[in-house]
Amino acid sequence: MKVTTTPAQELALSNCAYCSAAEIAKFLLPGRDYGWALIGSNMVLNFFLTIQEGQIALNAIQRRNAKVSSGDEISVAKFLAPDKGFKLVVVNLELEFVKAKGKSEQLDAQTLGQELQRRFVSQVFTVGQKATFEYCGINYVFNVSHTLVEGQKENDTNVIRGMLCPETAFLFETNPGSGIKIVNQRGGTTSNIFKQKDLNFQKLGIGGLDLQFQDIFRRAFASRVFPPHVVSRLGISHVKGLLLFGPPGTGKTLIARQIGKMLNGREPKVVNGPEVLSKFVGETEKNIRDLFSDAENDQRMHGCDHSELHIIIFDELDAICKARGTTRDSTGVHDGIVNQLLTKIDGVDSLNNILLIGMTNRKDLLDEALLRPGRLEVQIEIGLPDEKGRLQILRIHSTQMKENSFLASDVNLEELAARTKNFSGAELEGLVKSAVSFGLNRQVNVEDLSQSIDEENIKVTMNDFLQALHEVKPAFGAAINTLEMYRTNGMLNCGDRHRHIRETAMTLVEQVKSSERTSLLTFLLEGPSGSGKTALASTVAIDSDFPYMKIVTSENMVGLTEATKCGLITKVFEDAYKSPLSIIILDEIERLLEYVNIGPRFSNVILQTLFVLIKKLPPKGKKLMVIGTSSMVHVLQSMDLVGAFNVTLNAPNLEPNDVKKVLQEIRVFAPQDIDTAVRALDQEIPIKRLLMLVEMAAQGKGGEGAADVYAGKKKIDINHFFECLHDLA
Repeated sequence: MKVTTTPAQELALSNCAYCSAAEIAKFLLPGRDYGWALIGSNMVLNFFLTIQEGQIALNAIQRRNAKVSSGDEISVAKFLAPDKGFKLVVVNLELEFVKAKGKSEQLDAQTLGQELQRRFVSQVFTVGQKATFEYCGINYVFNVSHTLVEGQKENDTNVIRGMLCPETAFLFETNPGSGIKIVNQRGGTTSNIFKQKDLNFQKLGIGGLDLQFQDIFRRAFASRVFPPHVVSRLGISHVKGLLLFGPPGTGKTLIARQIGKMLNGREPKVVNGPEVLSKFVGETEKNIRDLFSDAENDQRMHGCDHSELHIIIFDELDAICKARGTTRDSTGVHDGIVNQLLTKIDGVDSLNNILLIGMTNRKDLLDEALLRPGRLEVQIEIGLPDEKGRLQILRIHSTQMKENSFLASDVNLEELAARTKNFSGAELEGLVKSAVSFGLNRQVNVEDLSQSIDEENIKVTMNDFLQALHEVKPAFGAAINTLEMYRTNGMLNCGDRHRHIRETAMTLVEQVKSSERTSLLTFLLEGPSGSGKTALASTVAIDSDFPYMKIVTSENMVGLTEATKCGLITKVFEDAYKSPLSIIILDEIERLLEYVNIGPRFSNVILQTLFVLIKKLPPKGKKLMVIGTSSMVHVLQSMDLVGAFNVTLNAPNLEPNDVKKVLQEIRVFAPQDIDTAVRALDQEIPIKRLLMLVEMAAQGKGGEGAADVYAGKKKIDINHFFECLHDLA
């Protein structure tokens, strides 16, 4: 048949094709006054007397669907529907204006659905088909995006067409910028609150936070996916506040920014905490009210259930929402901010169309009233990523390099993920940048910067990443370099007693690692001064391979007040709680307690702080080992602090047999002089004192022989050793 245009405007809006009266009989259905014809897609075929024989009249949308123009020849065939499974149960329609020109309309889904059923009943619709219609004086066009027919399973995509019947349910969808807003939509299981149909967070550049996103979606967005009448029947209200807290660099701001991009609706308002502060009285509270003004107007115009979602993101929330009464100024500005926020979120005229997202590194500083249900009730800790999460983050930051052939084939991201324990997302990004800088630097001639650069030779290799690991250190990482300072001579063979202590300590380490019932284990290494307690504790920590290791010593607290010392000790423990496995060494506890034999004996404030922290269980999923060292165990016993430790181990001085083993291992004496040196000592001696004595004797009388002794070029003169022993006596 030859294609022609539809002769009248009202016929063009009917979604029907027209032919002559003589030819309509070829397409009529039995017992019906209409027929179905297959013309590219299924359309109901009626006749109009002015159409000439051999012609078929199609409107502009139909011609576009069939990809034909007026005057073209097109094949038209009678369409017979299957006997069953052809009635449409649900049809999804994407609406838009025929001519937008800045139009904005709010349509009631129930009323619009009834009108479409009246106009198009018994017509056939196919996925991908477009049709025009007029509603309340405005022309619209809809696209059939999905169909569900009687007896069809929701995941079955084979059935793409069906007949509209009075029982068909409509689900309307609109593009964010179309200007059309659908309200009072019922039926179906999903809403168009999200721009994407699937939430792939790695595509958004977010890695290592799968579990956190599951919690965020379940608590903050699951209820918003369902139609308003379902939420109303459940008798619940939407979550209005979300708090993201955790260490710096873990992705809190990135999450909040990407959540705003994923959602339909208005652009999120991002506010840095200090920006709302003002020196004028009442101006700060007004700034807070202005943030909520758009949401208030929208809810007033469209109602609670049908207004758009307004997202307000507060970065550095602790800067403005400190606990009321804790600020020292007399203005009361911070208290006023908290009061104003509480009123807007959960006051008498509270809003139901807002989602407040707050971010902070210091949750402990926030006002408690802000964290109760109904306000910032969803509190998600964005912690340090695990190995799987670190691998996701490394892949995200290296994807473009790999796609553009800048990443060398020897780069093993799995190995890098295993070696970057306690790295935050920001630190992993910094690691990649550092590795890239090494790769780029190889292509730059610093003596002649005018030389052209060969882009094809730029490669970032595994060696670049390994160099970057020495340059980028995690803020919550293991202080291995610090611990190495306390065992400069390595771990020497000090006899069976010391070996037993070390084996016992490593058994305790394995218990913390593997036992599901042991989340906290503490042990005390006590013994005479210089017996190697700190070196032994440092060795145990390094050999444990825990991602977080810190040593707390009095040398870092010289001149500090009691309160400051307590704060520093507490911070070490709080940082440890952010890591899955942590070891803290409390070195020389009596020095931390400021103990002296005369005068004010010790600091009770620090003592009580240690009592609490040593016994405090870490958060769920975290494990902590605390190692204490003391040369005055009797002092700690009088303070009842020894009982706070699970295990107490004694690190003794070296006996003569132990001394002999140490001297044999360091190989600075002639074999025949070792027994002589041991007999000369003839008593127990601390390992630290023995090594000091050997160092003095190795210097020789001229003071320049130590290098040759330790290089094995000569041995210590036994007579000079006796002189040094006499000097130290």
